[in-house]
Amino acid sequence: MEAKEKSQTTVLVIDDEKKLAALITRILELEGFRVFQAHTGKEGLKLIGVEDIHVVISDVKLPDVSGIDLVRQIKEKKPYVEVINLTAYGTISDGVRAIKNGGFDYITKGDDNDKIIPLVFKAAEKAKLQMRILNMEARLTERYSFANILGRSKPIRESIEMAKRVSTTDTTVLLLGETGTGKEVFAGAIHQESHRHDRPFVAVNCSSFPPDLLESELFGYKAGAFTGAVKDKRGLFEEADQGTIFLDEVGEMSMDLQAKLLRVLESRTFIKVGDTQTTKVNVRIIAATNRDLQKEAEEGHFRLDLFYRLSVFTLTLPSLNDRKGDIELIARYYLKEFAAKVNKRVDGFSDEFIEALTTHNWKGNIRELKNTIERVLILADETVIGEELLPVDFRHHTTWSGSLDLETIEKQHILKVLTHVRGNKTEAARLLNIGLTTLYRKLDQYKLN
Repeated sequence: MEAKEKSQTTVLVIDDEKKLAALITRILELEGFRVFQAHTGKEGLKLIGVEDIHVVISDVKLPDVSGIDLVRQIKEKKPYVEVINLTAYGTISDGVRAIKNGGFDYITKGDDNDKIIPLVFKAAEKAKLQMRILNMEARLTERYSFANILGRSKPIRESIEMAKRVSTTDTTVLLLGETGTGKEVFAGAIHQESHRHDRPFVAVNCSSFPPDLLESELFGYKAGAFTGAVKDKRGLFEEADQGTIFLDEVGEMSMDLQAKLLRVLESRTFIKVGDTQTTKVNVRIIAATNRDLQKEAEEGHFRLDLFYRLSVFTLTLPSLNDRKGDIELIARYYLKEFAAKVNKRVDGFSDEFIEALTTHNWKGNIRELKNTIERVLILADETVIGEELLPVDFRHHTTWSGSLDLETIEKQHILKVLTHVRGNKTEAARLLNIGLTTLYRKLDQYKLN
């Protein structure tokens, strides 16, 4: 394992003293590093542009540039690369400049030859960590972006415009809308467009935890707070400090927990489970629900004061039934995505298929449409997907040419999905949009076990 980690680390040595550069290169290669050499700053920058470099070891005095100034140029080109400066005559001022420019360390040649190897390992570890962070941020930006919200209809364009306006503020946002309308995607996009975009975005579904567990997940706890709490635990609010926390299904919170959330909104403080001291955080809160929260508040099922604090800016996302003109666009997007995953060539949908999609009542909205496209792609044998692959409740305009026996159709459908997922029943249940116990019951019913 250690050798594998070493082989993944690439080092660039920049020094106009070719013998010294060759010596350092040989020492690093014996340690398992992949090493490139350059003898001028210009050569080094060119290599950094084309090779996956993690660590640079650069002489301070180069023929064409100061090695200390080179640190800044390297960081501008690839911020994650760590630079170690070498000098024959070290000065405090040069060392300070190197570190200010973003250098990892500054050492004197020959001062301690044994020092350079552990230093390169530390620099490489930091560089790889920075690369992982940058990759995570890139994936987050790709996943949560207004540009990635599909649709050209007026309702979705208006929702995006409203979300963009509030994203530049620190205002608390309440997202309303039916299940599957993309509330988490909007919350993430608001975060990405805000000044907090380089800070954490933490999403939590409040309905996924029992009330007592949700409290400790959100706010953390002190060691000894309850049986099994052997050490302190940071809560999700602390993890989201300086960033954004997205509370999905906020209407599922217990009254006691709502009081703690209200305190965070009012004072940016909370008390951990089992603690007596307050913890302070700076977090933007975006909440979401598919329930009529105002009505529930007026009926006493949700704190009215909390509702007013959450709903400073309310945005109701349109259902898929309110934006029928976007259905074909969204369906084609997911068809392309899933076809690439399963390596199937599919050219598109028949006119009857599109008509069936646009006339269907989408109770599950985009999530239901996405699952529907994934299922029909699994079943497809032709390059053009026809309406006959849709579930029975879609096909109210078409004459069915095969067996009308519902059990036969369902059995064949389950078999095909199970074949696609290679017998993985959990994944099959997800694609079929049924519970795992329901799938097992149907397997027994059709004697498919």
